[in-house]
Amino acid sequence: MSQLKKVIETLHLDGTENGKIEIGILNEPYGEGSDSVASIGIFLNSDAADPNWKVHLPKANIDAVIAALQKAKEEM
Repeated sequence: MSQLKKVIETLHLDGTENGKIEIGILNEPYGEGSDSVASIGIFLNSDAADPNWKVHLPKANIDAVIAALQKAKEEM
């Protein structure tokens, strides 16, 4: 069973009264022995126990995802 190893940062979710974005590290997300991933949880209500949306990013994909997000930001 995967476990959140560490919360890296919690941010306010823009456009909501009390939503949040939580970035952390998740251990063994796909079963025993699987590699840790960066986890991004989107909570529409910061008091919720589980995120409304979540993304798991393997370490090898983080730089490419950051670059793609920068491109998306430029086009918004």
